[in-house]
Amino acid sequence: MQNGRQLGLPPIPPIIKNLIIINFLVWMIQSFLGQHVTAFMESTFALHSFYSPLFKPWQIVTHMFLHSPFGGQYGIMHILFNMFALWMFGSALEINFGGKRFLTFYLLSGIGAALIYLGYLQYELTPVVDQYHALISSGAPDLYLQKYRAVINEGMLGASGAVFGVLAAFGYLFPNTQLYLYFFLPIPTKWAIIGILVYELYGAFSNTDNVAHVAHLGGALTGFLIIYFWNRYNKRHFY
Repeated sequence: MQNGRQLGLPPIPPIIKNLIIINFLVWMIQSFLGQHVTAFMESTFALHSFYSPLFKPWQIVTHMFLHSPFGGQYGIMHILFNMFALWMFGSALEINFGGKRFLTFYLLSGIGAALIYLGYLQYELTPVVDQYHALISSGAPDLYLQKYRAVINEGMLGASGAVFGVLAAFGYLFPNTQLYLYFFLPIPTKWAIIGILVYELYGAFSNTDNVAHVAHLGGALTGFLIIYFWNRYNKRHFY
């Protein structure tokens, strides 16, 4: 990409097309096959803390193919935003990397986001778990303990960690490509993505919503490190 080139509507290369199809198929299963299916999929395939009895190793990968179901907290907007960002920013990466390498990059970004988020949960939940066990030892009623179990067993789902890896890689490789903020205000990609990451950092510290900001930042960090070393090794530069 040339310096200052505008970002138009890209084609949909095959890996991204298949990722979008898979994510929407899983979302439809979550959304329209009943609450029991939704609960089973989220307890089995969403990412849970090491403290949770629901944690399974495969969740480090499978969480990135689940999204908030229709009628859930974020509804269809969760998957629409992730898949739109994957298409808009990932297409240039897949075209330049090739399908196999892009898929490797995407999955590694999601795995890196999951591992960093698990480390954060280990720190964040330790006092909660300690208090939970202390209450059990003191004979607290089960009804009172339920809110602790809900916190410990809460799952994280979505492709956002992997998508933030894609955003970071795109910003690194194509920093001067012009995005249009609110469709008319041009802004270089590097500043737009830095702004997004600053917002995520604020969200991680303020902790005022139910969004896994740390996973987003973890995916961005993983994607940046991968692309930095790949680009350095291959001596390839994009603008």
